[in-house]
Amino acid sequence: MAESQKILIFRSISWAGLISLFVLLFFSVGGSKQHSNITAGNKPTTTAAQNYLTTLNSRNIQLSSWPFSSEERFNWHFIPRERVGLSLKNMSLNQRSAAHTLLRSSLSSQGYMKATGVMQLEGILGAIEGRPERRDPEDYYFNIFGSPSITNPWAWRFEGHHISINFSLPNHNANGTIKELPLITPAFFGSNPHLITQGEHSGQKLLGAEEELARELMSLLTNEQLESVIFQSQAPEDIITGIDREVDLETSKGIAVSSLDKKEQLSVFIRLLKEYIYNAKPNVAEYQMKRIEEAGLENLYFGWAGSTKLGEGHYYRIHGPTILIEYDNTQDEANHVHSVWRDLQYDFGGHSQSDFDVLRKHYEEADHHQVTVQSN
Repeated sequence: MAESQKILIFRSISWAGLISLFVLLFFSVGGSKQHSNITAGNKPTTTAAQNYLTTLNSRNIQLSSWPFSSEERFNWHFIPRERVGLSLKNMSLNQRSAAHTLLRSSLSSQGYMKATGVMQLEGILGAIEGRPERRDPEDYYFNIFGSPSITNPWAWRFEGHHISINFSLPNHNANGTIKELPLITPAFFGSNPHLITQGEHSGQKLLGAEEELARELMSLLTNEQLESVIFQSQAPEDIITGIDREVDLETSKGIAVSSLDKKEQLSVFIRLLKEYIYNAKPNVAEYQMKRIEEAGLENLYFGWAGSTKLGEGHYYRIHGPTILIEYDNTQDEANHVHSVWRDLQYDFGGHSQSDFDVLRKHYEEADHHQVTVQSN
């Protein structure tokens, strides 16, 4: 066995031992068919992660691998800052190839193009600012939590300025229930500039559909509906939930989707919703849409804050029982977008901070666990 694999397995063995009891119980009550679906959904990304790990040496592993229970898994952000992990700029060509294969295995073609577009924009922003040394399109990091497996929970994160995608495979609830497919939330995408106005890329908008579909929906609303959908005249300076580990917006703002006409308005709203959901692989996106529909499309709300004029600061969100999407374009004269997709039930794979605290306490009190839970 490769040295890197030994290190990662050793770091994760305590969690694997704990979850094995859940897996045994799951099979004992006739969950084999569901498990088959889980392994089929998880296999491509799991295989890609395993292949990626074989390219890493022991130093790389120490930099970028963590126990699944590590608090670092919740330490996400989308601003320029010092980060842990292995960055693209410090990878060999073989490692970069494997890293991009892992990213493609977890995102749709659309999602992958947006992710790589964010990195490209970082270099463009540096050129526009006249400070290319400050904006590094390779300063983006990979971290793996746990040991990639189709039976035990593990996760990984891809992150840098204006992007943070948190993959969880498979998703286990605190009671051991295994969910059907991987999750990619929190999923943050940003763009600065939103509209490129100079240079060879002038006219391009990385997140153009996210704005244009929302504006199309607004244009279809009646005056009475607009009075409901615009919940405040001033747009917030950024996404409201920021980097909260657990999202809890007490009230929905805007117009209920049940109030949209079924001919045009609802159709455009669904296209807007899917623009975010289908950044995930199609089977994962379809699973998420199924959850949203089961919770009731009529229970979703679309709300807008700020100006409706092009070039002026604006914000919108989609909010429902299982999902929150936020979009904000107020910075740099409304040419700087932040957007995020949150799963209100299963962010970080369904392990909330409270779940983590219970697991951490178990590790600290149980004599039979040999691995120390790290905190960064």
